[in-house]
Amino acid sequence: MDLIVFVPIGATLALLFAAYLTFTIFKLDEGDDAMKRIAESIREGANAYLIRQYKGVSIFFLGMFIIFFILSRMGYVSIFVPFAFITGGFFSGLSGFLGMKVSTNSNARTTNAAKKSLNGALKVAFASGSVMGLVVVGLALLDLGIWYYILDWYYNALPEIERIAQITSNMLTFGMGASSMALFARVGGGIFTKAADVGADLVGKIEIGIPEDDPRNPAVIADNVGDNVGDVAGLGADLYESYVGSLVSSSALAVAAGLGIKGVTIPLLVASLGVIASIIATFFVKAKEDATQKNLLRALRRGIYVSSIIVAIGAFFIVRNVLGSNYMGVYYSILSGLIAGVLIGFFTEYYTSDNYKPTKKLAESTKTGAATTIISGLSLGMASTAMPVIIVGISIFVSFTLSGGQNDFSLGLYGIAISAVGMLSTLGITLATDAYGPVADNAGGIAEMSNQDPIVRKRTDALDSLGNTTAATGKGFAIGSAALTALAFIAAYKDSIETLVKNGGRAFEFNLSVLNPQVLIGLFLGGMVTFLFASRTMDAVGRAAGKIVVEVRRQFKEIKGLMEGTEEPDYAACVDICTKSSQKELIGIALIAILTPIIVGLLLGPNGVAGLLVGATVTGFVLAIMMANSGGAWDNAKKYIESGVLGGKGSEAHKAAVVGDTVGDPFKDTTGPSLNILIKLMSMVSIVFATLILTFGIL
Repeated sequence: MDLIVFVPIGATLALLFAAYLTFTIFKLDEGDDAMKRIAESIREGANAYLIRQYKGVSIFFLGMFIIFFILSRMGYVSIFVPFAFITGGFFSGLSGFLGMKVSTNSNARTTNAAKKSLNGALKVAFASGSVMGLVVVGLALLDLGIWYYILDWYYNALPEIERIAQITSNMLTFGMGASSMALFARVGGGIFTKAADVGADLVGKIEIGIPEDDPRNPAVIADNVGDNVGDVAGLGADLYESYVGSLVSSSALAVAAGLGIKGVTIPLLVASLGVIASIIATFFVKAKEDATQKNLLRALRRGIYVSSIIVAIGAFFIVRNVLGSNYMGVYYSILSGLIAGVLIGFFTEYYTSDNYKPTKKLAESTKTGAATTIISGLSLGMASTAMPVIIVGISIFVSFTLSGGQNDFSLGLYGIAISAVGMLSTLGITLATDAYGPVADNAGGIAEMSNQDPIVRKRTDALDSLGNTTAATGKGFAIGSAALTALAFIAAYKDSIETLVKNGGRAFEFNLSVLNPQVLIGLFLGGMVTFLFASRTMDAVGRAAGKIVVEVRRQFKEIKGLMEGTEEPDYAACVDICTKSSQKELIGIALIAILTPIIVGLLLGPNGVAGLLVGATVTGFVLAIMMANSGGAWDNAKKYIESGVLGGKGSEAHKAAVVGDTVGDPFKDTTGPSLNILIKLMSMVSIVFATLILTFGIL
């Protein structure tokens, strides 16, 4: 039996269940006229942003298609690369777009549900997040399934071993399209949302002294729009790319390990199993009406644990029946990644949730001002990197060793790649716990702007605070899987160069000793490029936020009656500024990821590129964790104070916490999440341009 058929079946199940959830959400009432009007403004702003972004991105993709087509005619890349590049980008963007459409139609419905009960609001917001998670895995499996059958048909005349080698090498390259779209979506959306958030906070909360989400703040609609374009559309494209990357890299390394079609089948079957596990797990997410923060967190965690247990049991039978009992080490590699993902999520939660000591200690530091708040937050983020790095290190060692790496190095690398698949196998439910947060955040804003009963805002705030923790957990999960996937890509890059040499390419032999000057220089450049990239994204947020500050100040000064609430602010002006600023910054930032490995390859050869990728993976992984956790902790420390401790809202401690949260916004929602895309995109570019690097690089 052709087991690959389960891939389109898994894709269909995911998309059908996502459609069912969407239909269920859209049947619910959006609430009163004020709520509907605000929700419509958010939808219009989000749609306008994405239309403008996709227009700009389409020009980039058209240019890259032409370049790849020319290179394919010259024999430097496969003829399928330009077309696969386009489809990878299209499906990545589509997953984010569909998730955003559902989230912008769920926010007011969540607010309306919160009028009746906390559990009702949780169900609506979580259903919206589940649509995002299932759309991502469904479209990813659909894309992979389509390309597999196209390539299998095209190379049908070749013997099985050669055919599967051609299929996986071509499938490996189309991840670059997904990575490119993910970078645009994550960085562009991150700049938009954090420029609006920072600008709104600096003037509204700190200078003017009005509450968060106050309808008098001209940037408040832009802030709510940003939650959707950055934390939903950007998140979806980001994790689509991670998911696809783990599957194609493990498939390619299966061929290198001599496992053939059976080894390729394993990650695809595990991913399909993960779809079923995620769907089942959604039914376990529910909370009681008087639920505390811990109860809510336990409800979401229950869904992740249930899906993980189902995958852990099902993967055993998949490996045993497909590869046989001699390869059960591959199962333990999957289990290792699955456990590592859960542990990374737990320690991220420990460092960012106000249920635990680190964030409570951070909140205490606000009593002595903004400076100590910043210092404590940075310290917390740095300390939080230890456990994820140790966990990933153990997972790498366990996966490599148990899969048979000590006897067969290629098999060990396959074990590392398959552990990333294990970590991402429950993405359908894991992403749901992340993507529901922006919906809850928007729901709170709508409650505030439409003057709902305080109990409504109290319920949405409870969900929003939980969303900050689950979002931080989701980012830690994404970053951890990115590290494993990037390692698999580096191995695939090395294998690609060696395959080209065997097939008559330029004579070359790797020397990856750290004493090799090419490798050493590459390591330093890789470490540097992550900080350069971080600098550019942070600076972009700062410039865009500065424009929002000027605009908000202008409106408070020039619009008479704005502070009294008798006149409405010009929300559209702030949305337009954020949109234009984010798009203006994108191309230069994206070129860092795309051009760096090509330039290094031409100047330092394949050895230099290997060093570059290792250096970027190590520093990017640690820096991303630090920034995501610092930002998440600053945000939750602020909400912890707003709950009534240390003087509550308006106190000096609260003002210091707002400053910390303002600094943390681009940390956790722009730069941190974008770094995991950077390290994978550079690896993908290196693989796609391997022939060019080998042919023209200085060896």
